[in-house]
Amino acid sequence: MRRLMVVAAHPDDETLGFGGPLARYAREGVRTFLVTATRGQRGRYLGHPIDSPEHPGRDALAQIRERELQEAAAALGISHVSLLDYEDQHLDRANVAEAVAAIVREIRHARPHVVLTFPPDGAYGHPDHIAISQLTTAATIASADAGFRGRDGDTLGPAHTVLKLYYLAWPKATWTAYQAAFKKVVCMVDGVERQATPWPDWAVTTVIETAESGEAVWRAVACHASQVGAYAALKTLEPAQRDALWRSCSFYRAFSLVNGGRRTESDLFEGLHVD
Repeated sequence: MRRLMVVAAHPDDETLGFGGPLARYAREGVRTFLVTATRGQRGRYLGHPIDSPEHPGRDALAQIRERELQEAAAALGISHVSLLDYEDQHLDRANVAEAVAAIVREIRHARPHVVLTFPPDGAYGHPDHIAISQLTTAATIASADAGFRGRDGDTLGPAHTVLKLYYLAWPKATWTAYQAAFKKVVCMVDGVERQATPWPDWAVTTVIETAESGEAVWRAVACHASQVGAYAALKTLEPAQRDALWRSCSFYRAFSLVNGGRRTESDLFEGLHVD
């Protein structure tokens, strides 16, 4: 059976970033796995910031968002969900050796052929997204090394070679649709504004058609009810803008042991021969 893993930073990343491909491949019989690094406990609650009286607090929000994550995963048909329990908005401060080992353990357990994660710029500069990109890339390589172990000597399971690694690579049309709903997508880090930068069309290696996954993705979006204030704007998009978000999903093939070249892929498993 083909196996696909997404490694993301927060609850809802799996839906807004990777929901279409996850639902599509689950529907096609692919075994899908999700690793989420944090519980999103420092996020807003129904639009209220963490220091407001309407916010339930970090611990309560962590429980809420974990439940929402499980519900969204079910809507997308994800086979297995793992939470690593790192602190939201502090993933870039995690111990690298421990975090890489934690992801290696998940990879060796699930044994995916294909792994998806955020791009090196975190899509729009979010430090947690950047961190999960770096950690996942390192873990994908380390997983294949039989000599790589945890800090306490734990083998973390039998070595496993991931055959393809992809980064999310949203082109201009996708970011235009998002910014039609959310205005300018930015992230403030150390007093510096980081803004989303679209991938040029020529750099996109893979475009996955996901039109038939739209209903499942919307069900998954609705599961993240604590974040509903942020998602309500998506409902105001014009049909063409919704198509830009949901009809396809674009990736950059960071490495592959089975194929290459300039031709745009239409299947994450292209080049693989799985019994």
